[in-house]
Amino acid sequence: MPHRTFLAFIWPSLLAMILFIAVPIVSVGYQSLYVEHPQVMTEVESCGPFGCKAELRVDADAMRTLRAESPAGRYNGFSTYANASHLAFRNIGEIWRQSDSLGQFASLVMNLPFYKALVFTIAYTFIVTPLVIVLGFFIAVAVNAIPSAYKGPVIFFSLLPMIVTPLIGALVLFWMIDARGVIGATLQQIVGDPQLSLKASPALTWATLFVYGVWHNAPFSFVVFYAGLQTVPRDTLESAMVDGASRWERIRYVTIPYLMPLATFIALMQLMDNFRVFEPIIGFSAAANATSLSYLIYSDLRSGDFPLYGSAAASSMLTILGVVILLTPVLIRTWRDFKRKA
Repeated sequence: MPHRTFLAFIWPSLLAMILFIAVPIVSVGYQSLYVEHPQVMTEVESCGPFGCKAELRVDADAMRTLRAESPAGRYNGFSTYANASHLAFRNIGEIWRQSDSLGQFASLVMNLPFYKALVFTIAYTFIVTPLVIVLGFFIAVAVNAIPSAYKGPVIFFSLLPMIVTPLIGALVLFWMIDARGVIGATLQQIVGDPQLSLKASPALTWATLFVYGVWHNAPFSFVVFYAGLQTVPRDTLESAMVDGASRWERIRYVTIPYLMPLATFIALMQLMDNFRVFEPIIGFSAAANATSLSYLIYSDLRSGDFPLYGSAAASSMLTILGVVILLTPVLIRTWRDFKRKA
């Protein structure tokens, strides 16, 4: 295809990517280099029924002037990335000198907000993603094998978790695991502990969030694999059957290799989505036991009367960097496969 024709086809998409992806990322990166202006206080006299007294209040006019002169805030360079709320280089150095063992060091580092959120985010990503791929594949194989008369209703119920809004789905499961909910009350009876609470234990909270992540994302994997199963060459499957291959051998040696490009696609999508996990933490009110990088951004933007835009921007850039690091091995492998086939 001539270059001019190729550019004519892709320029609308390229323009949209620049406007809605590249420009916002650049603006967020720019904002991350600035912090909020220090509050200018002024002494005012406040009078009441029992006399007057001096009070310190924010000088609104002075703050308005500062924001007009520098709308982005006060330049802070890369110091925001290194402060205690983010990479915390100085804090980690102090913790390392004070720690007697590697376990103590890891425990103390987990008290730092960024690393606490990072550990949960990575755990969520690397546990939920493979389970979603495996579960979606087996659901697709099972649905593909049932009689045609039952496929419609089964597919509909299989897609329900994806149809339900993430926040609503999280709230429904949150109510179910409550001590008065179906799941929570049943577990209390099985364990024999009326005080058992899935919401109070960090480990159980993490497990619940992982289960929800798999439940909500598996339908997407199922849809992609089910569509791919319709394109598997029938001649190859029939030849395998003639050669005496069992059902599992046909799946292992014919179906799975044929669907590997789809598995790569699902992995890319799930890695990006799961690394930005946010809604389940809000829906489950799990911030006390589990926070993610996206939740840190949300927390900075809702920090009292003065949103921490610079801190939120720095967390956003670190999240983008994390997604790029996660996707790089998959993209390199995909590129190598493409070059080998070419």
